[in-house]
Amino acid sequence: MADPTKKVFSLVDEFKNFALKGNVIDLAVGVIIGAAFGKIVSSLVDNVIMPLIGAIMPVQGDYKDLGFRVNNVFIPTGQFVGDVVNFFIVALALFFFIVKFLGFIMRAKKAEAAAPPPPTRDQELLMEIRDLLKKEQTR
Repeated sequence: MADPTKKVFSLVDEFKNFALKGNVIDLAVGVIIGAAFGKIVSSLVDNVIMPLIGAIMPVQGDYKDLGFRVNNVFIPTGQFVGDVVNFFIVALALFFFIVKFLGFIMRAKKAEAAAPPPPTRDQELLMEIRDLLKKEQTR
């Protein structure tokens, strides 16, 4: 029968290997920054953009009071519009970050990787010897 303490230590070791990998930590940092960014965007939309839209629209009160009536039933659309604006700001920020910023970095890395380093002096000498041997073989 297997020793239960070995199973526990094995489980702890597996968890450490999983949790301390760079990808998991990077993911956790990304989620935390994303949540903070989402709060900032929500605050921007709720406290700046939508009040400006509410000031332009002819309605009394908050932008959340925006809506229309159908058969004497009020359908609130202000909060929905705020959420749509919030989504577009987050999507635009992600687009610029992922497509433009990270794309620029990835293209720079590909260009750097595509350009091989110049040959060393030893490599140049070996290439010259190879070429001389090829000439000797063709004679």
